[in-house]
Amino acid sequence: MKKMILILFVVLYCFSCEDVIEVDVPTDRPRLMVDALMKIDTTVNSSLYTARVKVGATNDFFSEIEPVQLEEITLTNLALGETIVLNEVQTGSGVYSQDTSIDFMTSGTLELQIEHSGQMYRASTTFVPTVPIESLEQGEGTLFSGDETEILVSFTDRANREDFYLFDFDFNEYLVTEDEFYPGQTFSFSYFYEEGLESGSTLEISILGVDEPFYNYMNQLIVQSGGDQGPFQTPAATVIGNVVNTSANLSESERRDNFALGYFAVCQTYSESITIE
Repeated sequence: MKKMILILFVVLYCFSCEDVIEVDVPTDRPRLMVDALMKIDTTVNSSLYTARVKVGATNDFFSEIEPVQLEEITLTNLALGETIVLNEVQTGSGVYSQDTSIDFMTSGTLELQIEHSGQMYRASTTFVPTVPIESLEQGEGTLFSGDETEILVSFTDRANREDFYLFDFDFNEYLVTEDEFYPGQTFSFSYFYEEGLESGSTLEISILGVDEPFYNYMNQLIVQSGGDQGPFQTPAATVIGNVVNTSANLSESERRDNFALGYFAVCQTYSESITIE
């Protein structure tokens, strides 16, 4: 009987002495987050394009990006000497847009300038062309679990130029590739959706032309996030884009430390759809 009482006491003691373990998570100052990936579909029969930028601020490691309001955001074509002012589409949305022309977006260097909380940010880029997707097919291959869905993609690289590509496979799944090993040739590859896709579901897959810096940025982001993160979600790690702080009231070291996240790029894009069988 005494043994039973002793055992019961020990069990109750163990369950009543649970320690609270505090886990340190990565922290950082709030940073401006800029989603300025502009996709130009030149197959659309229109001379107009709506330039759109989404801005927010990072907070805690596990928090969502919250929209922010800017003092001003402009887009300038340095070759044409023209500037447009982007306006917030709805108060508090953090989405800014303005109609312009395809010519404005595709000729010369474009400069994005943002004023937020008394600080200035700037990024520049040029329009990057690409090639169309020639074929999309559903394959029968698998990887590990046997439940994956295989998509076969083919496109032909353009000769006599160095090309970098970003593939958007829907569901925030991305892949980058460069033409170092297939210049001017038709290139085919398989992409696997690890969780599989339901029969009848439709995918929209896009190929985007990107320059080498954006290719490197996306490659880092894909590697660090395990391949399932878009370029403008809260980064799994700090991957610095091309939006730099240019505030005149800060020292050079302060400007470097107060960088923004995200990227400004203008890319030609072609999209194709496929329905899963």
